[in-house]
Amino acid sequence: MKLKISLRHIAFFLLFAIFVLLPFVNDSRTLLILLTQIFIFGILAMSYDILLGYTGIVSFGHAMFFGIGAYTTAVMLKQMDNTLFIFVLSILIGMLFAGFVSFLVGLLTLRLKSHFFAMLTLAFSGLFLVLAEKWRSVTYGNDGFTFRAPDVFRDRMTFYFFVFTSLVVIFLALYRFVNSPTGRILIAVRENEQRTKSLGFNTLHYKVIASVVAGIVASFAGSLYAVSLRFVNTSVMTMDITLDALLMTIIGGVGTLVGPLLGAAVIEYAQHALSGMARDYPIFERWIIFFGILYILAVIFFPKGIIGSLRLLIWKWRGKVKNKKTQVALPQEKERFE
Repeated sequence: MKLKISLRHIAFFLLFAIFVLLPFVNDSRTLLILLTQIFIFGILAMSYDILLGYTGIVSFGHAMFFGIGAYTTAVMLKQMDNTLFIFVLSILIGMLFAGFVSFLVGLLTLRLKSHFFAMLTLAFSGLFLVLAEKWRSVTYGNDGFTFRAPDVFRDRMTFYFFVFTSLVVIFLALYRFVNSPTGRILIAVRENEQRTKSLGFNTLHYKVIASVVAGIVASFAGSLYAVSLRFVNTSVMTMDITLDALLMTIIGGVGTLVGPLLGAAVIEYAQHALSGMARDYPIFERWIIFFGILYILAVIFFPKGIIGSLRLLIWKWRGKVKNKKTQVALPQEKERFE
């Protein structure tokens, strides 16, 4: 059996090697923290892409699952113990709870269409945000609380490799999911739900599956985010988190798992660079304005996202090459007949 290796596989291997070797080449703590944040939000953006890119579902309440994971891990590490076992247990409990909530929310809301569904998910997210604000005995409200991470993660490099390994595993798992028969049906639902129904598929069943998978992965990202900051407050459940995931997916490329990762890298690096420039240049003190301009330019010049636009260029280039080959071959064939 021959192993077929494409340029895409080579590119993935090179990126993998770069991110593994980079901490040993560059010992910058700032760079390590930035890459860790990119990986975490890359996981969150991939989870959102399962809804938007592969199922055609626009959700405004995705931060709810991110917050569930963050609070579950933070509360357990603070109130129980900051051991690695409690950390892993908190991740599993958070994912289980997020899966249960996403299942219930999916059953209640996925029968609705377009903006009706989006607004109802926003309402559910708002309920959890109010709960986090008012349950001060556990969450400490808007003030939030700090906690100690497991001792093994005191070294930022160890946590970096843990998050990077998690990203690779989740990417491979989601890649397998979207290329499975279930994933193909989700794409059919996105393209034409009525036709998919007419073929005998229960589309609600598959949309709930997508909702549960996205909720579980988002909860995992929230757990990692809380540990990366050693702090959690109600900001992990705000609309800003959902909008970040949405924009990362759109800028990187909807319907491609690589796109959300690239979008997360662009947005997180832009936030870091612009906020850093504000310390040296007064014009960048309102860096959020330049950030908005960046979004607008990305949508104008990359309407299909960065990955989608690159694919379109490659397809056009391949089409031109094929046309040239055909034009060269036709005169030769004509000479044979003459």
